[in-house]
Amino acid sequence: MEQFDVGYRLLEIRTRLGLSQRRLAALSGVPHAQISQIEQNRISPSVATLRKVLAGIPMTMAEFFEPEPAFADQIFFAADELVDLTSKLAGTMNDGAPQIVMRQVGNALAHGLQILHEHYLPGADTGSSGLEHRAHEGGIVIAGEIEVTVGANRRVLRKGEAYLFDSSLPHRFRNLGAEPAEIISACTPPYL
Repeated sequence: MEQFDVGYRLLEIRTRLGLSQRRLAALSGVPHAQISQIEQNRISPSVATLRKVLAGIPMTMAEFFEPEPAFADQIFFAADELVDLTSKLAGTMNDGAPQIVMRQVGNALAHGLQILHEHYLPGADTGSSGLEHRAHEGGIVIAGEIEVTVGANRRVLRKGEAYLFDSSLPHRFRNLGAEPAEIISACTPPYL
């Protein structure tokens, strides 16, 4: 799989919009030094951090990773046609394998609905600061177990259990177990 250059993509978008790093920092609430390090690929941002940076532009993560609309009229998708999103930014384990892999069905923006096939390796975490965005999301755990925190509510969900919530509440997903966790989820409107 070809590595997506998060730093170069952010630099390209920021300069095209005529924003300085300091201005983007002020708009997003992310420190200027952190934006500089992301653009230079010195650090790999968490999902929550990249989401905050993009909120300052404003741009969704789907737009960030899929600048050209794809699959607009396609109805059926082979497994290898799912769009790999999070494995391109979520950090890696010691062996270089992604901790979190999220694969999207088709063009979420064209349909106003994002459907994801998510994999969380043991120890995977979307970030302690929590994700927040204007949407609603839900999912079903199809393998393993995952701790889901929404606002002040926290629960470990196992195979067959599900969640549904307002995504404007801070939320976090963590695999505290010894086995990989797998989820099929949906979010509307799309946010990744």
